This record gives sequence, structure tokens and C-alpha cells, in this order.
Amino acid sequence: MRLLSVHPQISSCKDCAAFCEEFAIGGQDLILTSRHTFEHYLQGKTGEAHVVFLRDFGQGEPSDEMVDKLVAHVQGLNYRRIVGIGGGSILDVSKLFALRQVAPACDLFEKKFEPVKANELILIPTTCGTGSEVTNISILELKQRNTKLGLAVDAIYADHAVLVPELLQGLPFRFFATSSIDAFIHAIESYLSPRANRMTRLFSCEAMRLIVEGYRFICAHGEDSRQELLEDFLYASLYAGIAFGNAGTGTVHAMSYPFGAAFHVPHGEANYIFLSAVMHVYQQKNAHGTIRELNLFLKDLLDCEADAVYDALEALFTQILPKKPLHAYGTTLEQLEIFTDNVMEKQGRLMANAYVPMDRSSIYSIYKTVF
Repeated sequence: MRLLSVHPQISSCKDCAAFCEEFAIGGQDLILTSRHTFEHYLQGKTGEAHVVFLRDFGQGEPSDEMVDKLVAHVQGLNYRRIVGIGGGSILDVSKLFALRQVAPACDLFEKKFEPVKANELILIPTTCGTGSEVTNISILELKQRNTKLGLAVDAIYADHAVLVPELLQGLPFRFFATSSIDAFIHAIESYLSPRANRMTRLFSCEAMRLIVEGYRFICAHGEDSRQELLEDFLYASLYAGIAFGNAGTGTVHAMSYPFGAAFHVPHGEANYIFLSAVMHVYQQKNAHGTIRELNLFLKDLLDCEADAVYDALEALFTQILPKKPLHAYGTTLEQLEIFTDNVMEKQGRLMANAYVPMDRSSIYSIYKTVF
């Protein structure tokens, strides 16, 4: 029985100049990043590398349309390495360009052709949430299907994951908050997954510990104090990525996808809406399984009683990022039925990792709770 896989070689560089020197960045590389990241951290350091800015091909969450435009743009360029430097959107798209065939992206995600790796892949996160640098998962909004789907294949694992704390220095607090809450949700969902084991839970627990302790420090010392903790949050995101890359995420992610796609809500923010409600349902359905161990762990982190851990988490997270109900985004009651159908019909990959089996009525009741 396989317990744990960590595919990329993991490195750390003090800054982007050190990274470019150590990895000999140059004409053989295709760099996918944002204009802001390039201008503030990379300009003058990348030699003859080909540089592409994702947002030149569309706004919002990465989509099949965006990827297809990007494929057309890079045709004819000569490169052997893909270097993705960015948040989850950029890293998820960068993974696809390690493949021999990428387009049509909708066909790739619907498994109409075999994904085969063709290029070396280096991933560098500029947020502290997705853990995408160490997973074999890419998420796209499929505009042709009006939903989000995940592609999980070993061919899109990075060869190198590189942590560069310098890249988090200019991250606005709101993006820091949504990304790090996303990392926490990766950690907690992977802890409860039926595919989890003692080794994956080590990474889940350390990620949760770093994030909760970091949030409590920020609440006590102010938003700017996060600058002292950037390396901790980078590691927390990576640890959570290792955990969910092996054990998966579950109901929270499955429920956030149709809502996030419909209203273009950032991934971490969308997940956060459902966290407490899902955990309360899990608790009601089976309070004596793995969730009991999780609650005891969180109890010590949060200095509260075991039966109050999710209320305590909610109170802590609200200080970092106030949460809104679904209706505040424009959601209607009629859409809750559509979202529920999407979860039951299209999110089987994620729902297989739910802590307990979840039927349609349970999913709909959670949507109603957070409405």
C-alpha cells in the first residue's frame, strides 16, 4: 500500500536573482507569470527566456478559452522547460504546458486524449494557498460546460518546486487571507479523507498548526506582521499541498466549484464559505471517527473545548477575512438546486474523498445553510 508520494524536487532560494542563477534561466525556457511579478522581481534576470503573461489571454479564473488562446500564441516558440511563477491559476495553467498536447483544453479535461509529458516543469508559488507546486492537479473553468473540472494525472507533476519568500512580500492582505485559508482547507479536508494515513496527516497537521498560530499572531500584532511569517505560510501551503496531493480534498471543494464558476469568486474565498457548514454535517453524521481525533488536535491549537472547534475557527478566520453568505454574491434559491445537481453529477472525483457519504439532501441543506 502506497503511503506517500512527493514528486517534485523541493528547493528554496532567498530571492528571484538566486533562483535564475541556480537554475540557469535562459533561452530554453518558457516563463508563464504575471506582468506585476515579472516587472517587480524578474526583469533583467531571465536572459533570453520567452515570457508570457497569463492575463493577456483573459481575466478571472483560468478557463479552457484562456488556455486555447495561449496554446495558439506559443506555437512556434522553441523551449524545453516550462517555468510557472504565480498563484494557483498560473501554476495550474503552467502544468498543462508540460504536456505534448494541450488543446482543445476542454477535450483534455474530459479525457478525450491521453496526457503525455513532453517538457520539464518548474513551479514557483507567489501565494501561500494552493500548494499547486507539489500536486498533480490542475483546475480549469470549462466555459463550454459551465463548470469547473479538475485534471489529476502524474504527467503534470512538476520536476522542481521552488520556494522564494521574496515573492510574497507584495501580496495584498486580502489575497494573503484567501490563499492561506485555502491552504488550511486543503489540510483539514485531506486529514478527513478516506485516503489519508498517518504520513499524510503529519503534513495536514503541520499546515494547520502553522496557519492557526500565524493567524493568531496577526490578530494580535496587525496585518503587516505577516511579513515576519511569510516563510511559515509558504511551508504551510506546501505541506497542505503534499497532504491533499496524496489524500485529496472533499465536500468543501466540490460544493465551491459550481458556485465559484457561476460568480467568479476566488477559489479560497469560495471554499471558506462552506467550511464550517460541511464540518458540522460531518460531525452530525459520524462524531466518533477520524473527526474526533481532528477535533482534539484543533482543541489544543485553538484553546477551546473539542465540541466548539469549528465555531472557534470561524471566529478566528472572520478576523482575517469576513465571510459573506451566498445571496450576497447574487445567488438565487433556484441556483442552489443547480449547484447541488452539479456536485452530485460532476464532482465525483472530490466527493469520493468526503469524510462520510453525502447524499443529495445533505448537499442541498448545506447550500441552504450558507445561503
